[in-house]
Amino acid sequence: MTDEVYEQLADALNKLPNGFPRTSSNVETKILEKIFSPDEARIASQLSGNLESVEVIAKKGGLPVEEISSILTKMAKRGVLWFDRKSEKPRFRLAPFIVGIYEAQLENMDHELAHLVEQYLANGGAVGIMKPQPAIHRVIPAQKAVKSEWILPYDDVRRILLTAKRFRLRDCICRVQQDYIDRKCSFPTRMCLSFSSTESSPHPNDISQKEALDILDKAEEIGLVHTVSNVMKGFGYVCNCCGCCCGILRGITEFGIAKSVAHANYYAMIDPDSCLGCETCIERCQVHAISEQDGVAVVDREQCIGCGLCATGCPNNVAKLQRKPDEEIIDPPMDFAMWERERLRNRGLVSKKRK
Repeated sequence: MTDEVYEQLADALNKLPNGFPRTSSNVETKILEKIFSPDEARIASQLSGNLESVEVIAKKGGLPVEEISSILTKMAKRGVLWFDRKSEKPRFRLAPFIVGIYEAQLENMDHELAHLVEQYLANGGAVGIMKPQPAIHRVIPAQKAVKSEWILPYDDVRRILLTAKRFRLRDCICRVQQDYIDRKCSFPTRMCLSFSSTESSPHPNDISQKEALDILDKAEEIGLVHTVSNVMKGFGYVCNCCGCCCGILRGITEFGIAKSVAHANYYAMIDPDSCLGCETCIERCQVHAISEQDGVAVVDREQCIGCGLCATGCPNNVAKLQRKPDEEIIDPPMDFAMWERERLRNRGLVSKKRK
Protein backbone atom coordinates (compact mmCIF):
# COMPACT_ATOMS: atom_id res chain seq x y z
CA MET A 1 0.00 0.00 0.00
CA THR A 2 2.90 2.35 0.78
CA ASP A 3 4.42 1.81 -2.66
CA GLU A 4 1.04 2.46 -4.25
CA VAL A 5 0.70 5.99 -2.85
CA TYR A 6 4.03 6.98 -4.38
CA GLU A 7 2.98 5.49 -7.72
CA GLN A 8 -0.21 7.54 -7.55
CA LEU A 9 1.71 10.70 -6.66
CA ALA A 10 4.13 10.18 -9.55
CA ASP A 11 1.16 9.84 -11.92
CA ALA A 12 -0.46 12.98 -10.48
CA LEU A 13 2.75 14.94 -11.02
CA ASN A 14 2.98 13.73 -14.61
CA LYS A 15 -0.50 15.12 -15.28
CA LEU A 16 0.72 18.62 -14.48
CA PRO A 17 1.86 20.77 -17.43
CA ASN A 18 5.54 20.52 -16.44
CA GLY A 19 5.43 16.72 -16.43
CA PHE A 20 7.10 14.02 -14.35
CA PRO A 21 7.45 11.13 -16.80
CA ARG A 22 7.55 7.57 -15.55
CA THR A 23 10.68 5.56 -16.26
CA SER A 24 11.41 1.86 -16.62
CA SER A 25 13.64 1.98 -13.53
CA ASN A 26 10.84 3.54 -11.44
CA VAL A 27 13.49 5.69 -9.76
CA GLU A 28 10.98 8.53 -9.63
CA THR A 29 9.07 6.86 -6.80
CA LYS A 30 12.29 6.51 -4.80
CA ILE A 31 12.78 10.27 -5.18
CA LEU A 32 9.28 10.90 -3.88
CA GLU A 33 9.88 8.58 -0.92
CA LYS A 34 12.79 10.81 0.08
CA ILE A 35 10.59 13.92 0.01
CA PHE A 36 7.08 12.86 1.11
CA SER A 37 5.91 10.74 4.03
CA PRO A 38 3.32 8.10 3.08
CA ASP A 39 0.49 10.24 4.52
CA GLU A 40 1.73 13.30 2.66
CA ALA A 41 2.02 11.33 -0.57
CA ARG A 42 -1.52 10.00 -0.19
CA ILE A 43 -2.92 13.50 0.25
CA ALA A 44 -0.74 15.11 -2.43
CA SER A 45 -1.73 12.43 -4.95
CA GLN A 46 -5.32 13.66 -4.66
CA LEU A 47 -4.34 17.15 -5.79
CA SER A 48 -3.97 18.59 -9.28
CA GLY A 49 -2.86 21.85 -10.86
CA ASN A 50 -6.08 23.52 -9.77
CA LEU A 51 -6.30 25.40 -6.48
CA GLU A 52 -8.77 23.76 -4.12
CA SER A 53 -10.05 24.59 -0.65
CA VAL A 54 -9.14 22.57 2.43
CA GLU A 55 -12.74 21.36 2.66
CA VAL A 56 -12.68 19.95 -0.88
CA ILE A 57 -9.32 18.26 -0.30
CA ALA A 58 -10.48 16.85 3.06
CA LYS A 59 -13.49 15.28 1.38
CA LYS A 60 -11.26 13.66 -1.24
CA GLY A 61 -8.85 12.36 1.38
CA GLY A 62 -11.49 11.22 3.85
CA LEU A 63 -9.82 13.07 6.71
CA PRO A 64 -11.03 15.74 9.16
CA VAL A 65 -10.58 19.31 7.93
CA GLU A 66 -8.37 20.26 10.89
CA GLU A 67 -6.00 17.34 10.35
CA ILE A 68 -5.65 17.80 6.61
CA SER A 69 -5.28 21.57 6.96
CA SER A 70 -2.26 21.07 9.20
CA ILE A 71 -0.64 18.61 6.79
CA LEU A 72 -1.28 20.84 3.76
CA THR A 73 0.15 23.89 5.50
CA LYS A 74 3.32 22.04 6.48
CA MET A 75 3.81 20.77 2.93
CA ALA A 76 3.23 24.24 1.50
CA LYS A 77 5.86 25.68 3.83
CA ARG A 78 8.30 23.09 2.48
CA GLY A 79 7.50 24.11 -1.09
CA VAL A 80 6.06 20.78 -2.26
CA LEU A 81 2.59 22.28 -2.54
CA TRP A 82 1.62 25.75 -3.75
CA PHE A 83 -1.06 27.83 -2.10
CA ASP A 84 -3.00 30.98 -2.94
CA ARG A 85 -1.60 33.79 -0.81
CA LYS A 86 -4.28 36.26 -1.92
CA SER A 87 -7.37 34.25 -1.00
CA GLU A 88 -9.10 34.78 2.35
CA LYS A 89 -9.39 31.03 2.76
CA PRO A 90 -6.27 29.00 1.90
CA ARG A 91 -6.37 26.99 -1.31
CA PHE A 92 -3.74 24.48 -2.33
CA ARG A 93 -2.48 22.76 -5.48
CA LEU A 94 0.23 20.27 -6.29
CA ALA A 95 3.57 21.87 -7.16
CA PRO A 96 5.32 20.51 -10.27
CA PHE A 97 8.51 18.57 -9.81
CA ILE A 98 10.49 21.09 -11.92
CA VAL A 99 10.25 24.03 -11.33
CA GLY A 100 8.84 23.46 -7.84
CA ILE A 101 9.46 20.43 -5.64
CA TYR A 102 13.05 19.83 -6.74
CA GLU A 103 14.05 23.46 -6.12
CA ALA A 104 12.61 23.24 -2.60
CA GLN A 105 15.06 20.48 -1.61
CA LEU A 106 18.01 22.62 -0.53
CA GLU A 107 17.79 21.43 3.08
CA ASN A 108 16.81 17.88 2.11
CA MET A 109 19.48 17.34 -0.56
CA ASP A 110 21.99 14.62 0.31
CA HIS A 111 24.16 12.06 -1.46
CA GLU A 112 21.30 9.62 -2.01
CA LEU A 113 18.77 12.14 -3.33
CA ALA A 114 21.37 13.77 -5.58
CA HIS A 115 22.19 10.45 -7.23
CA LEU A 116 18.52 9.46 -7.54
CA VAL A 117 17.78 12.72 -9.36
CA GLU A 118 20.79 12.19 -11.61
CA GLN A 119 19.59 8.68 -12.43
CA TYR A 120 16.09 9.96 -13.14
CA LEU A 121 17.32 12.64 -15.55
CA ALA A 122 19.52 10.17 -17.41
CA ASN A 123 16.76 7.52 -17.64
CA GLY A 124 14.34 9.76 -19.53
CA GLY A 125 13.26 12.29 -16.95
CA ALA A 126 15.20 15.12 -18.58
CA VAL A 127 13.75 14.49 -22.03
CA GLY A 128 10.22 14.03 -20.69
CA ILE A 129 10.29 17.26 -18.72
CA MET A 130 12.36 19.52 -20.97
CA LYS A 131 11.43 18.49 -24.50
CA PRO A 132 7.72 19.48 -24.51
CA GLN A 133 6.96 23.05 -25.51
CA PRO A 134 6.71 25.80 -24.43
CA ALA A 135 10.02 25.38 -22.63
CA ILE A 136 9.99 25.77 -18.85
CA HIS A 137 12.64 28.50 -18.83
CA ARG A 138 13.72 31.19 -21.28
CA VAL A 139 17.00 32.99 -21.65
CA ILE A 140 17.35 36.64 -20.68
CA PRO A 141 20.23 38.34 -22.51
CA ALA A 142 23.08 39.82 -20.51
CA GLN A 143 21.85 43.31 -19.79
CA LYS A 144 25.17 44.89 -20.75
CA ALA A 145 25.06 43.16 -24.15
CA VAL A 146 21.81 44.70 -25.41
CA LYS A 147 21.00 48.24 -26.49
CA SER A 148 18.32 49.92 -24.40
CA GLU A 149 16.47 51.12 -27.50
CA TRP A 150 15.83 47.61 -28.83
CA ILE A 151 15.65 45.38 -25.79
CA LEU A 152 12.22 43.72 -25.59
CA PRO A 153 10.21 44.81 -22.49
CA TYR A 154 9.97 41.31 -21.04
CA ASP A 155 13.77 40.95 -21.33
CA ASP A 156 14.59 44.15 -19.44
CA VAL A 157 15.05 42.41 -16.11
CA ARG A 158 17.02 45.33 -14.69
CA ARG A 159 14.00 47.60 -15.16
CA ILE A 160 11.77 44.93 -13.61
CA LEU A 161 14.03 44.72 -10.56
CA LEU A 162 13.86 48.49 -10.14
CA THR A 163 10.09 48.20 -9.61
CA ALA A 164 10.29 45.30 -7.13
CA LYS A 165 10.14 45.74 -3.34
CA ARG A 166 11.58 42.50 -1.96
CA PHE A 167 14.74 40.66 -3.01
CA ARG A 168 16.19 37.35 -1.84
CA LEU A 169 19.29 35.38 -2.71
CA ARG A 170 19.64 31.64 -2.21
CA ASP A 171 21.82 28.73 -3.19
CA CYS A 172 21.44 27.17 -6.62
CA ILE A 173 19.83 23.76 -6.13
CA CYS A 174 21.53 22.42 -9.27
CA ARG A 175 25.03 23.22 -7.97
CA VAL A 176 24.15 21.90 -4.52
CA GLN A 177 23.00 18.64 -6.12
CA GLN A 178 26.10 18.47 -8.32
CA ASP A 179 28.33 18.93 -5.26
CA TYR A 180 27.18 15.44 -4.21
CA ILE A 181 27.82 14.04 -7.70
CA ASP A 182 31.17 15.56 -8.69
CA ARG A 183 30.72 19.17 -9.65
CA LYS A 184 32.70 20.17 -12.73
CA CYS A 185 32.68 23.95 -12.20
CA SER A 186 33.77 26.45 -9.58
CA PHE A 187 30.98 28.97 -10.06
CA PRO A 188 29.57 30.34 -6.80
CA THR A 189 26.62 28.47 -5.34
CA ARG A 190 24.71 31.43 -3.91
CA MET A 191 23.46 32.95 -7.17
CA CYS A 192 19.68 32.36 -7.42
CA LEU A 193 17.78 35.63 -7.18
CA SER A 194 14.07 36.03 -6.40
CA PHE A 195 12.04 39.20 -6.15
CA SER A 196 8.49 40.41 -5.57
CA SER A 197 6.44 43.57 -5.98
CA THR A 198 4.94 43.05 -2.51
CA GLU A 199 6.50 43.40 0.93
CA SER A 200 6.86 40.36 3.18
CA SER A 201 8.17 39.37 6.60
CA PRO A 202 11.96 39.60 7.04
CA HIS A 203 13.90 36.52 5.94
CA PRO A 204 17.57 35.54 6.40
CA ASN A 205 18.01 35.49 2.62
CA ASP A 206 16.79 39.07 2.13
CA ILE A 207 19.09 41.40 0.21
CA SER A 208 18.80 45.00 -0.94
CA GLN A 209 17.82 46.17 -4.41
CA LYS A 210 21.40 47.29 -5.03
CA GLU A 211 22.69 43.87 -4.01
CA ALA A 212 20.19 42.24 -6.39
CA LEU A 213 21.39 44.40 -9.28
CA ASP A 214 24.98 43.61 -8.32
CA ILE A 215 24.16 39.89 -8.59
CA LEU A 216 23.04 40.42 -12.19
CA ASP A 217 26.29 42.21 -12.95
CA LYS A 218 28.37 39.54 -11.21
CA ALA A 219 26.66 36.74 -13.14
CA GLU A 220 27.43 38.45 -16.43
CA GLU A 221 31.00 39.17 -15.39
CA ILE A 222 31.85 35.59 -14.41
CA GLY A 223 29.92 34.04 -17.31
CA LEU A 224 26.55 32.74 -16.11
CA VAL A 225 23.37 32.68 -18.20
CA HIS A 226 20.28 34.50 -16.93
CA THR A 227 17.14 32.33 -17.21
CA VAL A 228 13.60 33.01 -15.98
CA SER A 229 10.13 31.47 -16.25
CA ASN A 230 9.11 31.33 -19.90
CA VAL A 231 6.43 34.01 -19.61
CA MET A 232 6.15 37.71 -20.43
CA LYS A 233 4.93 38.82 -17.04
CA GLY A 234 4.63 37.39 -13.56
CA PHE A 235 8.05 35.79 -13.25
CA GLY A 236 9.69 36.35 -9.88
CA TYR A 237 13.17 34.87 -10.06
CA VAL A 238 16.35 34.90 -12.11
CA CYS A 239 18.49 31.77 -12.21
CA ASN A 240 22.14 32.30 -13.14
CA CYS A 241 23.06 29.10 -14.90
CA CYS A 242 26.06 27.14 -16.09
CA GLY A 243 25.92 24.46 -18.74
CA CYS A 244 27.51 21.81 -16.52
CA CYS A 245 25.17 21.97 -13.49
CA CYS A 246 21.89 23.57 -14.55
CA GLY A 247 19.38 20.87 -15.44
CA ILE A 248 17.77 23.09 -18.07
CA LEU A 249 21.03 23.95 -19.89
CA ARG A 250 22.23 20.36 -19.51
CA GLY A 251 19.26 19.54 -21.69
CA ILE A 252 21.33 21.06 -24.50
CA THR A 253 24.83 20.11 -23.41
CA GLU A 254 24.15 16.52 -22.25
CA PHE A 255 20.69 15.25 -23.13
CA GLY A 256 20.36 16.33 -26.77
CA ILE A 257 17.30 18.56 -26.28
CA ALA A 258 17.91 21.52 -28.58
CA LYS A 259 15.00 23.52 -27.18
CA SER A 260 15.23 22.59 -23.52
CA VAL A 261 15.33 26.35 -22.88
CA ALA A 262 13.58 29.03 -24.94
CA HIS A 263 16.27 30.96 -26.79
CA ALA A 264 16.35 34.72 -26.36
CA ASN A 265 15.28 36.79 -29.38
CA TYR A 266 18.90 37.74 -30.04
CA TYR A 267 21.92 36.03 -31.54
CA ALA A 268 25.67 36.42 -31.33
CA MET A 269 27.76 37.76 -34.17
CA ILE A 270 31.57 37.71 -34.33
CA ASP A 271 33.38 39.68 -37.00
CA PRO A 272 35.88 37.21 -38.52
CA ASP A 273 38.04 40.05 -39.85
CA SER A 274 38.48 41.55 -36.37
CA CYS A 275 38.61 38.37 -34.26
CA LEU A 276 42.06 37.77 -32.76
CA GLY A 277 41.33 34.16 -31.84
CA CYS A 278 41.74 34.59 -28.09
CA GLU A 279 38.95 32.01 -27.51
CA THR A 280 37.48 33.89 -24.53
CA CYS A 281 34.02 33.63 -26.09
CA ILE A 282 34.45 29.87 -26.54
CA GLU A 283 35.28 29.48 -22.86
CA ARG A 284 32.34 31.65 -21.78
CA CYS A 285 29.69 30.00 -23.96
CA GLN A 286 27.72 27.68 -21.66
CA VAL A 287 26.11 25.70 -24.51
CA HIS A 288 29.14 25.18 -26.79
CA ALA A 289 27.69 27.31 -29.59
CA ILE A 290 31.05 28.88 -30.50
CA SER A 291 34.03 27.06 -31.95
CA GLU A 292 37.40 27.91 -33.44
CA GLN A 293 37.78 27.63 -37.20
CA ASP A 294 40.91 28.74 -39.03
CA GLY A 295 42.04 30.78 -36.06
CA VAL A 296 38.83 32.74 -35.49
CA ALA A 297 35.67 32.20 -33.42
CA VAL A 298 32.56 31.06 -35.30
CA VAL A 299 29.00 31.08 -33.92
CA ASP A 300 26.59 28.22 -34.59
CA ARG A 301 23.45 30.33 -34.78
CA GLU A 302 21.15 27.31 -34.41
CA GLN A 303 22.74 26.44 -31.08
CA CYS A 304 23.23 30.04 -29.87
CA ILE A 305 20.71 30.80 -27.11
CA GLY A 306 21.23 34.57 -27.26
CA CYS A 307 22.62 34.99 -23.74
CA GLY A 308 25.22 37.58 -24.77
CA LEU A 309 28.06 36.26 -22.59
CA CYS A 310 30.40 36.26 -25.57
CA ALA A 311 29.69 39.96 -26.12
CA THR A 312 30.16 40.96 -22.48
CA GLY A 313 33.39 38.98 -22.19
CA CYS A 314 35.12 39.75 -25.48
CA PRO A 315 38.31 41.70 -24.59
CA ASN A 316 38.52 43.12 -28.11
CA ASN A 317 34.85 44.15 -28.45
CA VAL A 318 34.50 41.89 -31.49
CA ALA A 319 31.54 39.75 -30.36
CA LYS A 320 28.17 41.48 -30.53
CA LEU A 321 24.60 40.56 -29.67
CA GLN A 322 22.08 41.31 -32.41
CA ARG A 323 18.29 41.39 -32.14
CA LYS A 324 16.61 38.90 -34.46
CA PRO A 325 14.49 40.19 -37.37
CA ASP A 326 10.83 40.80 -36.51
CA GLU A 327 9.74 37.69 -38.43
CA GLU A 328 11.96 35.52 -36.20
CA ILE A 329 10.83 36.98 -32.89
CA ILE A 330 9.01 34.42 -30.73
CA ASP A 331 7.17 35.98 -27.80
CA PRO A 332 6.77 33.86 -24.67
CA PRO A 333 3.28 33.10 -23.31
CA MET A 334 1.70 36.10 -21.61
CA ASP A 335 1.57 34.58 -18.12
CA PHE A 336 1.88 31.31 -16.22
CA ALA A 337 -1.78 30.36 -16.75
CA MET A 338 -1.37 30.69 -20.51
CA TRP A 339 1.92 28.78 -20.36
CA GLU A 340 0.22 25.91 -18.52
CA ARG A 341 -2.65 25.77 -21.04
CA GLU A 342 -0.26 25.67 -24.02
CA ARG A 343 1.90 23.04 -22.38
CA LEU A 344 -1.07 20.80 -21.55
CA ARG A 345 -2.31 21.03 -25.14
CA ASN A 346 1.11 20.27 -26.59
CA ARG A 347 1.48 17.27 -24.27
CA GLY A 348 -1.90 15.99 -25.44
CA LEU A 349 -3.48 16.26 -21.98
CA VAL A 350 -6.31 18.57 -23.11
CA SER A 351 -8.07 19.07 -26.39
CA LYS A 352 -6.38 21.52 -28.77
CA LYS A 353 -9.84 23.05 -29.36
CA ARG A 354 -10.18 23.94 -25.71
CA LYS A 355 -9.41 27.57 -24.87
